[in-house]
Amino acid sequence: MATTTRPATERTIGGRAKSITLWVLQVVTALWFLMAALGKFTGDELVVATFDAIGFGDWFRYLIGVLEVAGAVAMFIPRLVGLAALGFVGLMAGAVLIQLLVVGSGAFRPVPLLVVSALIAWGRWSSARQLWALVTSR
Repeated sequence: MATTTRPATERTIGGRAKSITLWVLQVVTALWFLMAALGKFTGDELVVATFDAIGFGDWFRYLIGVLEVAGAVAMFIPRLVGLAALGFVGLMAGAVLIQLLVVGSGAFRPVPLLVVSALIAWGRWSSARQLWALVTSR
């Protein structure tokens, strides 16, 4: 009798490739957000001008920088990576809107990060579900 399921080795190789790909994306994304946070903390002229255009002041620039650092660190914690990626999706969606509506420039920088963050969130959705179950269980 023939079975329709794939051999265990094939499932493992596919799962391993997905895991490696996600880890590479997580490392690159974390480094990108750390570099972006550095610009916010050091007062890069372009970053300061962008946040001045938003109109919330320096506190908002520093808040976003802290969120970027926290998310970048969470990219290396398996239990938190799904939630961090979801947070980055929200952050980048806001960045796209700011770039288009306030700054008036193209959103060529935040869109790739939005897409990569969404891919990580999708790929690590099980970790977000597990964290949610852990937090909501009593």
